[in-house]
Amino acid sequence: MRTLSGFGLSFTASLLIGCSDVPLTSKNDNDLIQKAANWCISGGPIYTAIDTNPTTEAIVVTDGVIEYTGSSGGGWCPHPENRHIDLKGGTLYPGLTDGHGHLLGIGLREMTLNLEGTASIEDLQDKVRAETQAKPQDAVIYGRGWIETHWPEGRFPNKDDLDAIATDRPIILERSDGHAVVVNSKALELANIDANTENPFGGAINKDSNGTPTGMLVDNAANLISELVPALTEERRREAYIRGAELYASRGWTSIHSMSVNPNDIPLLNNLAKSGEIKIRVYNSLDIPTDRTMQTMGLDETYENGLVVTRAIKLYADGALGSRGAALLAPYSDDPENEGLMTLREVQVEAFLNTALRNGIQVNTHAIGDKANRYVLQWYKNAFDAVPKSNWKVKDPRWRIEHSQIIHTDDIPLFAKYGIIPSMQPSHAIGDLHFAEDRLGKDRLAGGYAWRSLIDSGARIIGGSDAPVEVGDPRIEFYAATQRKDLNGYSNENWFPSEKVTPQEALKMLTIWPAYGAFTEQTIGTIAVGKQADFSAFNTDIMTASGPEILESQPLFTMVNGEMAYQSKNK
Repeated sequence: MRTLSGFGLSFTASLLIGCSDVPLTSKNDNDLIQKAANWCISGGPIYTAIDTNPTTEAIVVTDGVIEYTGSSGGGWCPHPENRHIDLKGGTLYPGLTDGHGHLLGIGLREMTLNLEGTASIEDLQDKVRAETQAKPQDAVIYGRGWIETHWPEGRFPNKDDLDAIATDRPIILERSDGHAVVVNSKALELANIDANTENPFGGAINKDSNGTPTGMLVDNAANLISELVPALTEERRREAYIRGAELYASRGWTSIHSMSVNPNDIPLLNNLAKSGEIKIRVYNSLDIPTDRTMQTMGLDETYENGLVVTRAIKLYADGALGSRGAALLAPYSDDPENEGLMTLREVQVEAFLNTALRNGIQVNTHAIGDKANRYVLQWYKNAFDAVPKSNWKVKDPRWRIEHSQIIHTDDIPLFAKYGIIPSMQPSHAIGDLHFAEDRLGKDRLAGGYAWRSLIDSGARIIGGSDAPVEVGDPRIEFYAATQRKDLNGYSNENWFPSEKVTPQEALKMLTIWPAYGAFTEQTIGTIAVGKQADFSAFNTDIMTASGPEILESQPLFTMVNGEMAYQSKNK
């Protein structure tokens, strides 16, 4: 996902980082939410995410670290001062990680015009009209979250749809995937976009048969109106990060790999963790502009505190499938003149990747189409070959391809062969597969959302949601990975149901494999003696539940470092 707030950022070489774990306070003696990190836990299924020892009966936590796992018989809880958690039939899992989300965007979704669930262009107009009436006369109208794939009109919205609401102020509406915006005529006018404006590299100004801009700006073309979007204040950023982290803890997430982070936000994030206002782990991938040659990075060490870690960079190789910006090896089946958009050139990335290897920086590159995935695999391989391993600061760099959605079947084995991690979002599949056959045809879908094939080839898959593009709910991601059906239970043979995964594999996609992808598999990701006490508890055993039961399960509590980050009020 790209957001307008992420366009045109400059890289900051020096980051200010805090260095403290987060204290949690108790409202009363009976409330589990407290600083004390000593626990004895039993009373329900406990899944470890360890293949050779997948379950245990009881856990002892001392000072936030797992001291014991095993039988609940006899004197298994030797510390009388420990607080005891009786799961009462609920189920405990290793802390769940969203391996690809946008924490700032998740919070902002709760604070701005949210167009998720918009059912038609008329519905879109009604929502935007209400927002326009509620805002001051000179306010720019900005919203995000619409997606047209199920609309009865069967088309993108355009400037005429928005001009029917207002022509005296800019209206800017971001598509749910963050790879396209639709704007009204006033926004086009203020941005000096007309029939003579050329497409920027990696972007498209959609035009009608007369050459007139329709108002749809795809991928890098959205840069042209970025200055019209009101800047985020420090206070608004602060509120968004706090709200996003609170929401995630309440859904059962203990960690997020936060993508496309503004480097200037790192001091803020660390201060929020230090003050206890963010209680989940945040692993940052910094946003780097792709509209200039990146010869050096300037960052030569890893920065982290107890909850916030910053050691990775996010790049974008192409656009999104829904807006036909994903770069394909052959044209779109439903748009024969279009092969999508590469948003990154090899000349930009070559020296940059070599420098990243020498400096120990993890590189995480967005690639959705089969062309983009092939190019990024080759770019990574070229860098691995160009820099002698003796000069790699990190001997196992664990570079990632974010999304890895459409892969030519010949390229699937290359992930494991090159040591590249596919970072994938199961919910994308169950949404996209409603229109992906139109975009690609059935044959290309053989390499689409190919979780089973990638795992069988030896790859570890990092599971995530890409929220706020998707809801950002671990139940949906687990359901999508294991069922490969939409939320109403629909699937068909063109969805390649054989690509679904087992519950144990889905659990690892949300626990130990993202821990591996963040270099933290020695401390989190499984329930084992010596690891941090990061746990996600639900009232349902999703490992044995039916599809609908998975979606209906409810979080009981979320624990990070042995401290409660969230507890359900329904005790």
